Amino acid sequence: MQPGFWLGRWERGETGWHQSEVEPALVEYFSTLSPTRVLVPLCGKSLDLLWLASRGHEVWGVELSELAVRSFFSENSLEVSETTRGKFNRFQSGRITILQGDFFDLTSEMLPSLGAVYDRAALIALPPMMRRRYAEHLLTLVQARAEPSFVQLQLVLERTPPDEKGPPFSVSASEMATLYRQKLNITNLGRETLEENPDQKLEECVYRLSL
Repeated sequence: MQPGFWLGRWERGETGWHQSEVEPALVEYFSTLSPTRVLVPLCGKSLDLLWLASRGHEVWGVELSELAVRSFFSENSLEVSETTRGKFNRFQSGRITILQGDFFDLTSEMLPSLGAVYDRAALIALPPMMRRRYAEHLLTLVQARAEPSFVQLQLVLERTPPDEKGPPFSVSASEMATLYRQKLNITNLGRETLEENPDQKLEECVYRLSL
């Protein structure tokens, strides 16, 4: 699960997490969000970035793979400007900025104030110890840059009984509380069963996190 793992997946086109449509939960729960700055960790080339920008938000994505970032702008016919800052390459087009580099190298000084975070596929991409590190780093950024009205939309997958298969990995409600409850309020917005058989049930769970 080191950087080379993900870079290899992008190079081989093994990107099963990429969706060909905008995430329905994003549309359902963020349609009423007033225009703000939204951080999207491990954003890939998600079409969700376009939807957020179309709603008036200033979108800040973070993505390790340069291939993914360049694909996002080229596939959506967006003119892009490129600059370099520290360990990151910055790609910008209209309301969308993507910082290409390792999320764990991101510092609060590189970000504007944030009104929201949107995480559909970042947390569940990581094994347990890396999830803890990811959440701690994200909270550090949020504490430094969050506006008073800050909200985070968090999607996870939960398998019952749980297992360690992944990515994507299963993240339980109790783990969500362990990762975030010390700093953020957590509200369960809903659960949807995606698969169910005699051995296991797979659900998509949506959470709202706030200050």
